[in-house]
Amino acid sequence: MIWLIISLIGVGLSLWAQFRVKSSFSRWSNIPTHSGLTGSVVAREILDRNGLYDVPVEMVPGVLTDHYDPTVRAVRLSEPVYRSDSIASVSVAAHECGHALQHKEAYGALVFRHRMVPILNITSGIAPWLLMMGFVLKAMNLVLLGVILFAGVVLFHLVTLPVEFNASARAKKILLQQGWITEGEKRGVDRVLNAAALTYVGSAVVALGQLLYYASFLLGRGDED
Repeated sequence: MIWLIISLIGVGLSLWAQFRVKSSFSRWSNIPTHSGLTGSVVAREILDRNGLYDVPVEMVPGVLTDHYDPTVRAVRLSEPVYRSDSIASVSVAAHECGHALQHKEAYGALVFRHRMVPILNITSGIAPWLLMMGFVLKAMNLVLLGVILFAGVVLFHLVTLPVEFNASARAKKILLQQGWITEGEKRGVDRVLNAAALTYVGSAVVALGQLLYYASFLLGRGDED
């Protein structure tokens, strides 16, 4: 039953993280920073101060759709983050710029994750079918192959953790060093970024639980617990 316990913990973390992200972002979106800089301005400043003049800061529709696109080297901010001078906005903007800085420095975990993407785009879709066919046909070779491919998905989730934690750490350090937030405002930055990081932890734990579940069948222990 270890896989079930881990899966339940992961689901619980994911649900709690989603609640925390929405509540934290909502709360700190209503509190402006003393600097009065918007998320887009902070992002542009961070990039320029690190020589990333060619990395654009673009506005995208939606809420919490912010991301860094490594394929075209662009920081994309949702409209609430792009236009607002709130603590939540500058936190998210700085975090996404943290990924751009990782890309510039060839941060190991980020590079490894990027290299995994083309392979996972194929294997992540094949793995569930192999597992299903293996279970139905009782073909352990198919189950084994499915487990191996799914293990790659779990590895991707695990590698994502240091990438996200490092980007948040960079964001907090830069915001304080540049004086764009005060020590008092740092509490809000911590709340917003820590809540977002928890979503990745939850996803990783859920994926690990699934892998253990599939592996239990492969080892012939699916019904022992």
